Amino acid sequence: MRSQMLPSVVPSDEEYVRPLVPMQHDKPASHPQKVHISAVGTLGMGITWVTDDWSAPSVAEYRTSPGKYSASEMGYCTTYQYLSNAIHHMMIGPLEPSTTYYYLGAPPPPPTTGSATRYGMAGDELSLRTPPANLPIEFAIINDIGQTKWTASTLSQIGAAGDHNMLLLPSDLSYVDMQQPLWDSWGRLVQPLVSAQPWMVTEGNHVKETLREPPDYATPCRIVAYDARWCMPHRESGSHSNPNLSYSFDATGSGAHIIMLGSDANSGEGSEQREWLRRDHGCTNYAHQGEGEGMRKTMESLLYEACVDVIFASHVHAYERFDLVPVTFWPGINVSISIGPNSYFGHGRLRIVDERRAVWTWHRNDDEHATVSDEV
Repeated sequence: MRSQMLPSVVPSDEEYVRPLVPMQHDKPASHPQKVHISAVGTLGMGITWVTDDWSAPSVAEYRTSPGKYSASEMGYCTTYQYLSNAIHHMMIGPLEPSTTYYYLGAPPPPPTTGSATRYGMAGDELSLRTPPANLPIEFAIINDIGQTKWTASTLSQIGAAGDHNMLLLPSDLSYVDMQQPLWDSWGRLVQPLVSAQPWMVTEGNHVKETLREPPDYATPCRIVAYDARWCMPHRESGSHSNPNLSYSFDATGSGAHIIMLGSDANSGEGSEQREWLRRDHGCTNYAHQGEGEGMRKTMESLLYEACVDVIFASHVHAYERFDLVPVTFWPGINVSISIGPNSYFGHGRLRIVDERRAVWTWHRNDDEHATVSDEV
C-alpha cells in the first residue's frame, strides 16, 4: 500500500473555478456528433449520436478493417422538448472481445446513378475497442466532471495513458444545471474518449431539470434529457426502477459484475430499485453507488450482505478512500478508516488482476501531469 496524499486542501475560488471549454459544431447537418458508446451485455455495444438533420438514417456500419464495412445495424431516433435535432440509438454485435472495430455512423442512402461516392456526407470513421472476455480488466473512474479546463486536462490524462478497457462515471456527467445547450457542448468535449471505449454512467443532481413532457405537460420530468441522450442496459439487467438509473452488467464474463445505483430512484424498503438489487446482487463482486445519505442508509446493508468488494460513491467533490479492515465476528463486514479527503481534481483506476487480486490507484490532476498519489 502506498499513499502520497497531500493534507486536506480546499482550493480558493480562483483556483477551483475555471471557465467552460467552448465546443462548437461546424460540420454539415447530417454529420454525427456527440458520439458515445456503452457496453450491452458481454457481446454488444450501444452507439448513440446526434444529427441536426432528421432525415439522416439511424444506421451504423462497422468492420474490423478501416474503410471496409460489411456489417450494419438499424436503430431508432428520438428527441425531447429542448431539441429540434435527432438522437440516434442502436446496438451492434455480437462483437469479439479485445478487438478493434471501425465504425461509421449515419451513412447516407445508396448513391443514385452517376454519384461518385457512397460516403460523401457520412460521419467520420471512428474506432472502438471491446473489453476483454476474461480478467485482467482495467477501469478508469471519474465523477462530477463538468466541462471546464479541469475536465479537459483530466480527460487528456486518461486518454494519454490509453490502457483502460472501460470508464465508470458514478454520477453528474455534464453539469448542465438546467442549461440544456451544455449537454451539446459536453457531448462534443468527451466524444474523443467515449466514442472509443465504453462509458457506463448514471445521473446526479446536476443533470436534473424541470422540463415538462407529454402527455399532460404538467409533471416535471427530472431526468428527461439524460434519459433521452444516454441509454444504459437497464432492460437487459431486468431493472425497471426508473429507466437508465439502475442497472448491472458483467464486464468480463463472470469476472467483474458491475452494479450502478441511481440516487434519484426510490431506494427505500419495498421500492423497485431495492427489490431489483436483492435479485441481482447474489453474484456481485464489484459495485457502484450514487450519492445521497438516505440512499446509503437504505442500501448499504444489502451491499454488505452480498460481500461487495468495492463501492464508488460520488457527489462529494473530494477524493477520500476508506481502508477496509476485516473483523473477526463476520468476515464479510469491514471497518472503515478514512484517508483524505483531498479536494484536488483527478481520476482513479481499478485493475482487477484475477479473482483474488486488484490494484487501485488515484491519479491527482497536476495540470499537465497526472500524479499517482494513492495506491492500494
